[in-house]
Formats: sequence, structure tokens, C-alpha cells
Amino acid sequence: MKQIPDYIINIVNTIQNADFEVQIVGGSVRDLLLGTLPKDWDLNTNATPEEILALFPDAFYENEFGTVGIKIRRSTIDNTVLNDDVSDETEVYTEIVEVTPYRKEGIYKDGRRPEGVTFDATLEEDLRRRDFTVNAIALNPVSQELFYLDFGSNIIKDSVGSIKDIMSDSGYKGHSIKDIKDKLIRAVGRAEDRFEEDHLRMLRAVRFSAQLGFAIEQETLLAIKSSATKLSTVSRERVRDEFSKLLMSTDPRSGIEFLRFTDLLKDIMPELLLGLHMKQTANHKHDVYDHLLWSLQHATEKNYTLEMRLAALLHDIAKPHTARLNKETGWNTFYGHEVVGEKVSREILTRLKYPKELIEKVTKLVRWHMFNSDPDQVTMSAVRRMVANVGKENIWDLMNLRFCDRVGSGRPVEEPHRLRRYFAMLEQALIDPIDLKMLKINGNTIMQVTHETPGPRLRHLLFALFGEVLENPTLNTEDCLATRATELSKLSTPELIELAKKGELEQEELEDAQLKDIKKKHRV
Repeated sequence: MKQIPDYIINIVNTIQNADFEVQIVGGSVRDLLLGTLPKDWDLNTNATPEEILALFPDAFYENEFGTVGIKIRRSTIDNTVLNDDVSDETEVYTEIVEVTPYRKEGIYKDGRRPEGVTFDATLEEDLRRRDFTVNAIALNPVSQELFYLDFGSNIIKDSVGSIKDIMSDSGYKGHSIKDIKDKLIRAVGRAEDRFEEDHLRMLRAVRFSAQLGFAIEQETLLAIKSSATKLSTVSRERVRDEFSKLLMSTDPRSGIEFLRFTDLLKDIMPELLLGLHMKQTANHKHDVYDHLLWSLQHATEKNYTLEMRLAALLHDIAKPHTARLNKETGWNTFYGHEVVGEKVSREILTRLKYPKELIEKVTKLVRWHMFNSDPDQVTMSAVRRMVANVGKENIWDLMNLRFCDRVGSGRPVEEPHRLRRYFAMLEQALIDPIDLKMLKINGNTIMQVTHETPGPRLRHLLFALFGEVLENPTLNTEDCLATRATELSKLSTPELIELAKKGELEQEELEDAQLKDIKKKHRV
């Protein structure tokens, strides 16, 4: 198959030439059948970890499940696979291809891992122990054979040449193929057994649903709901990783809705549930809960980062904590929810073991998302204070969060004129001012080299230098300016004033041109 890279074929050939079985397995094959290029390539084999290591000198093995990592060296320039003789390590990064032996697993007692693992299984036994039918599938890219489970969890073998026929045929031969075609997440065998083995599989089912755009088969869905409380036994790091993948999927809104329906959300982020059916103001089409989900979905449509998606999901998380009913209007008010929201968001993200740097950024965005963006009311100093509060590195993320908030309210996506004017003020506040601070010399240094004293002449001298630097930026070094200051200090005061006026005029013209460009950019 053309989608399979040569380095994967080379690994397969190496293992097969040593008289072992080997296949591409799981999500890699599923993605190929769906017509998408896999992000990761996983292989399984009847070779033991030690036998795999003997075939690949640079491989490593340091886990209880027998998975061997094979290092593939790639170019950071064009992503091509590199030979071992490439010496410039600054242009190399390493991709890991995982090769795992067929294995049998002992009894699961802690809802996470089996008591023991042996590497004496067959391919059929290995596929049966997998979580979902869409992942219980294997492909031999050399022999062009496809292996998957039928309705009785027996293995079926087809030739790869018939993949298109298999995917279009209405007479399906097995659950794996049928469920991929029908876009359905179904547990292998009895769903309760799969979730009892590893409680995280419940969350993985929902994550796959959001990631692939698949529905969850009814018995699997009900099994998740009946076992949902067991997710609390899973480490927060594992829950966090799956939840982050769900947020980074193409449809996190429906994923969180599945979490709510199955009761998994009670364990992960119960604070979200407090916003259900909580009315907002007349400016909001949705209740607090739906508003947060639609804000998140807009962040997804814009392909924003995980930090931005978390901020969109959490920006109004404290509205239920601050809600006060206005009896005259019948609407709730939420004064100070952004301040309380910073605290609540920090508690949530800390509980889920997110990195400190991420927590600081998200909580800062939550804290300041209620800034006044009315250009008729705010001053430039207020805009500069906002930049100082959130930081230059976060200010445009804060603006984007404002749009997520707006869209999540059910309002038009197109930014209003007032917000565009605010953006123009913001960009003006962010640019480096065109003033004397740009000079690589200050008044103290000038007084040292020229023996000038504090007063109007010193100011005129500085502006004279400033005008020359605006015309020729290469002059803006301390040595050049010190030399030129000495020369200018010999001029009469009227001559110096004329040069200073020229510098002041150029400063005004540049500032006017800069402001004109900003207004044109933001259509104000």
C-alpha cells in the first residue's frame, strides 16, 4: 500500500526475514482503512522482546508489556529518514516505532493492568484481548493480508487487494470491518469485561468517538454508564491525557456530551454540570453549560491550542458560584465570576495534574476575559494596563478567547466594529513607541562626553540625534552617537533647535503613518 512508508516496510522485512510473523496493528490499520495517514505506526509479532532487540541494535525495551522501541532518525529540515552516517545531530530528530509481541494477559485486579504477561499468544488471541473492534485489526504490508475479528471473535483473513471491496461490500464478514464502515465504537466481546480490565477504556471509548466522529454502540455505551464510578480509581495523569486528546479532537463538544450522558463527567470535571439549565442574560442564547461547550467548539474550529481550548471551556466555569437572580428582570447576574473563575479553574487543572505553565496561562486568560472592549469608554492607558495584566505573550490569545465567548453566546461570528476599534488600540499599545528611548545613548552619557549640563540644550541635542537615527538607523550605536553628540554640542543653540525640530517632526510623521496603517488593518 502506497501510504505505508518505506521504513515501516523495512522493519517488517527485517523481522520476517528472521522467520517471525509481523503485522501493522490497531489504530494504524483502522486509519488506513478510513483513508487517512496514521500519525503513529504500531507493529505486533510472535517474536519475543529479546528476539526483536537482536534484530535492531539501536532498539530499546523498558516496559512490562514487551514493547520494543525502534528508533528512526529523521531530518528536521524535510522530515526524510536519514542514514546512520549523518553526523549533524542538530538536524536530526528521532521517531519511535513500537513493536509489541503477541501476548496473553493475566487477571486484572486493579482496573489498570494485568497481574502478569506472557509472550506465547497467537495473533488471534492478541486481537481478542484488545479494547474495541475498530482496533482489533492487523495488516501484513508485505504479504498483503488483512486480519480482523468476526461476530464470534474469530479471526478472518482477507487479501489487501480486496480492502476497497471489503469496505464497500454490504455482506460484512466481521465486526472490525463492519464497525469501521458503520463508524461505531464497540467493545471486543463483553463490554463490562473490557472496562473491568482497564477502567480508562471507558474514557478512551468517548475519546475515540470524538476523535473519529464515530457513535458508541448501545451496549458499550450502557456498560460505560453502569461502570462510570470506577473511573475515580484511575490516576489523574491518565485521565488528563485522554481528556486532552478529546479536547484536541474535531468534535470535543459531542465528546463532553457523551461524558455527561455516561456520568464520566462527574469524575473528570463536575463543575461543568453546575451550569446545566442555568439561564443567563438576554444576550445569551444558551445556558452556562452549553455556552461553554459552544465556546470550546469555536476554539476547535479555529484549530486553537490545548491551552486555548481549556480557557474556552473554563472561562465562565464560576458563573454558577456567583449567580444572583435579578427579580425584576428574571435573569441571573454573575458579578465577579472571572475572579472566582481563576480560582476554580486552577483547582480543576491542578486536580487533573496539568503542567504548572499551562495552568498559569489558562487561569490568567480566565481571570481577564471580561475586559472592557468599548473604545468609546477605555483609554490607551487602560489598554496598556490590560497588556500588563495578561502579558504581551498572551494578549492575542485573550482576544481570541473573547471571540470564542461571543460565538458561544449564539451571536454572529463576524467581529463588531467596536471590537475592531479596540484591536486597533491594542496594537497601538503593543508597538514600541517612537521616542527617545529608542536611542542607544542617554542623557547621562551625552553629558559625560560633551560636558553639557541638564537643561533645554540637552533635550535639543537628544532630538537632533533622534532625527538622524530615524533617517539612518545604522547610526544607532553608542559609539556613533557619542561621536556625533560631541560634534553637535559645538553648534549654536539656534542651530541645535532647528535640528531638534526636524527630529520631532519626523517622530510625529512616523507615528501618524503607523497609526494610519493600524486603522486600515482593522478597518476602523
